[in-house]
Amino acid sequence: MALEAGLLEILACPACHSPLKEQDAELVCTGQDCGLAYPVRDGIPVLLVDEARRPA
Repeated sequence: MALEAGLLEILACPACHSPLKEQDAELVCTGQDCGLAYPVRDGIPVLLVDEARRPA
């Protein structure tokens, strides 16, 4: 799943507004206190807090 380089630069975590990084089939928040993982379905990031996975 490779998102366009420019897209990843402008995306931010909807919960804490920290940058996101690609990891497997998810976008993971880089915020120290957040860490939510948002799914990417059919190449489209689903940036809904209700759809996010909490860190383990």
